[in-house]
Amino acid sequence: MIEDLKNAVEVLQKGGIILYPTDTIWGLGCDATNPEAVKRIYELKKRADSKSMLVLMENPALLDRYVEEVPDVAWDLIELADKPLTIIYDGAKNLAQNLIAEDGSIGIRFTQEEFSRELVRRFKKPIVSTSANISGQPSPANFSEVQQEIIDAVDYVVEYRQNDKQKAAPSSIIKLGRTGEIKIIRP
Repeated sequence: MIEDLKNAVEVLQKGGIILYPTDTIWGLGCDATNPEAVKRIYELKKRADSKSMLVLMENPALLDRYVEEVPDVAWDLIELADKPLTIIYDGAKNLAQNLIAEDGSIGIRFTQEEFSRELVRRFKKPIVSTSANISGQPSPANFSEVQQEIIDAVDYVVEYRQNDKQKAAPSSIIKLGRTGEIKIIRP
């Protein structure tokens, strides 16, 4: 795992795209502050850039760097989550402009999975996390379900957990308004 982390961080620092395991499904990742890298993921997925992607972070204390105003209820939701939870916040900042949704929001998840958490910690910036598939195709629950077209198009494929056959599920998604209103997008 150490070599995978080192290689993945190096690729991210150079603006590359990685294929990696997350706390949910296998994902495509890049530096969430690099608009060229983000653009490459949209192109690889054949996805309209008007459909935003989420980012992974490892420490909630860093949330204020990327969201203008964090509603108080967000801290409770993060602390109480017992499974992967993506929260969509209004007022995204300090991220690639083409990553932020048209309404100015961004989805952020704090990963607890060993590899992705250490990856984000070592990279020291948020990492894009979007399903490793062509838009409209099924999301890969494990590495064996990732299409060859995706594997061939990335700059680095993480070896860690490739043999893991456990079926993972996508995260729950909640959208928070600036004044704390909650909308459940995916339970």
